[in-house]
Amino acid sequence: MLSAALIVIFPLCLAYAALTDMLTMKIPNRVPLLLLASFAIIAPLTGMGWAEAGSHLLAGMIVFAACFGLFSFGVMGGGDAKLLTVVAIWFGMSIELFAFLTNVAVFGGLLTLGILIIRGNKYSPIVGRFGMLQHLTDPKLGIPYGVAIGIAGLLEYPNTEYFRFAVSHLA
Repeated sequence: MLSAALIVIFPLCLAYAALTDMLTMKIPNRVPLLLLASFAIIAPLTGMGWAEAGSHLLAGMIVFAACFGLFSFGVMGGGDAKLLTVVAIWFGMSIELFAFLTNVAVFGGLLTLGILIIRGNKYSPIVGRFGMLQHLTDPKLGIPYGVAIGIAGLLEYPNTEYFRFAVSHLA
């Protein structure tokens, strides 16, 4: 049961956050709350000690501080900041966190570049007639960065202790 929770909850939450951000330009608060509650329940069940749990929380606090700064300057949305913070808690102070954040920056840059190209294209008003794509063509709206966070998290999650723990306890 624990292995199934580890393999399912994190990836599904990230996929849902990415999809809802793409469709609505919002990440529902229930996603980071579910990820945080899941971490609080699952971490002790995997044998995580207090010191290691503290390092996971420290990672979240550092990422939150950076995201808060970006949010206060209008560079990042609140949903993106909350999601990044909770994902950082799941990764903890690790090389996986660094790889995740690097991938977020790379995929976020590519996503931003792609959306700017779409918005600058003369066919943008035509593409914007399609419901989902309308958000992508409106220059007044931001970038659905939850997509980059979701992709980066899904790519890096198999390298984490949680995933390895889950796979080793499946049989």
